[in-house]
Amino acid sequence: MTTLPRHDNLKLVLGSGSPRRLELLAQLGVTPFAIRPPDIDEDPYSAELPRVYVNRIAAEKAAAVAIADDEILLCADTTVALGRRIMGKPSGADEARKFLSALSGRRHKVITSVAIKRGENLWQKDAVSSVAMKNLSDAEIESYIASNDWQGKAGGYAIQGPAGAFIPWINGSYTGIVGLPLTETAGLLTAAGFPLYKGDT
Repeated sequence: MTTLPRHDNLKLVLGSGSPRRLELLAQLGVTPFAIRPPDIDEDPYSAELPRVYVNRIAAEKAAAVAIADDEILLCADTTVALGRRIMGKPSGADEARKFLSALSGRRHKVITSVAIKRGENLWQKDAVSSVAMKNLSDAEIESYIASNDWQGKAGGYAIQGPAGAFIPWINGSYTGIVGLPLTETAGLLTAAGFPLYKGDT
């Protein structure tokens, strides 16, 4: 991975409208200069594997956002994978219900890919986490659907919300499951020359 010299005047642009990613960036002490969510087609290709898909989408998001010479762009994409099946954001309550029923009592993967763009350079890395979901009763599923917390969430649930009660075990990056793996993100920003740690020279 190419590493560029640190540039203290770089302005970070967040290429995402996700409030969760904004909150996670704040944990790194970073506030974006601007937020520019990209508008791209996120439909998977036929027979596309989940990890290939999520990395492609993150890179396409980065390519779709224009930045100035003194700006650095952060984009990310998260998907839930049940085997080879890609579970993106549900189109409605019925699909969210089907996702939860399929995930109930099973382990699945949550994959988040982070892409950083500075000039013509792109840095990218993904975090793959394993998640176990307990057996869900019909009442638990219906209560969660009624909460509307599933809206806009890959796989139809969010671990940081009420659905956290459905998750007895994870192996991997908790922040990656939420939507922005902080260890990988910090490494990429540093490689791209963003002044993440103020004491560095």
